[in-house]
Amino acid sequence: MTPERAYERCERITWEAARNFAYGIRLLPPPKRRAMAALYAMARRIDDVGDGTWPSDCKFAELEKLHGAIESLRAGDVEDRDDPVLVALADAAERYPIPVGALHEIVEGCEMDVRGAEYATMEDTIRYCRLVAGSVGRLSLGVFGIRGGRRREPVGESEASRMADDLGVAFQLTNMLRDIAEDLRMGRIYLPEQERDRFGIEAGRWTPPERVGAMVEYVAGQASVWFDSGLALLAHLDHRSRSCTAAMAGIYRRLLRRMRAQPTLPLTERVSLPAWEKGLVAVRSISGLQP
Repeated sequence: MTPERAYERCERITWEAARNFAYGIRLLPPPKRRAMAALYAMARRIDDVGDGTWPSDCKFAELEKLHGAIESLRAGDVEDRDDPVLVALADAAERYPIPVGALHEIVEGCEMDVRGAEYATMEDTIRYCRLVAGSVGRLSLGVFGIRGGRRREPVGESEASRMADDLGVAFQLTNMLRDIAEDLRMGRIYLPEQERDRFGIEAGRWTPPERVGAMVEYVAGQASVWFDSGLALLAHLDHRSRSCTAAMAGIYRRLLRRMRAQPTLPLTERVSLPAWEKGLVAVRSISGLQP
């Protein structure tokens, strides 16, 4: 399979499945857009294993295969040259300094889901966020690159990676709040037991609603702090990469604000934005407005 055909397939996966991120990815120039689509398609593949209906042993076996495929990519090889996702990723990694090894972290987070990991403290929850979403921030930064601006020296690579990681944590905490009812149906509770006890929430359930709402409001406040830290990265990106990141962050911050205003809403529906509002956020990001 040629890289061109592989990228086309990854872009189709992205436009079909990325409900929020696609609005940002579309703002990138074609080479970066294709590379981000390849990263998204791989992350989607990993998530689909964890969320699928296979028995746990089959899931672990498939995740182990993904670890192997990632190691091959790190070595500059492709295990299956008919696999569009692997072919596209290999090409993207040749073009950009993508830390391909960070994909292992997404697989590790998925393994935690399959094991039915429990989260006692907020530190445990944040560690999971860094695995499954902070890693995506660092992978994306490899595509975006960093630069200095007017009167500004380029930020150090480690500092930029920290900001990208923090932004991923903010995204994932927002996801956790939005999906608390859906995750519970899958037997997953990501928000920590220590905080659930503090707010008086029943063990293994999201009741009573008013106490769940108080916890949602509290965690949303923490997510806002992570956003503030991560969005400092915008000053160190080129215009198109900044617009992409700002669009994605803008959509998620609006979701977060909606949940802070109606903290029990995630118990009854999946909080989302209409397409017109997502489009508005994208336009604002191109104009350089803060998300």
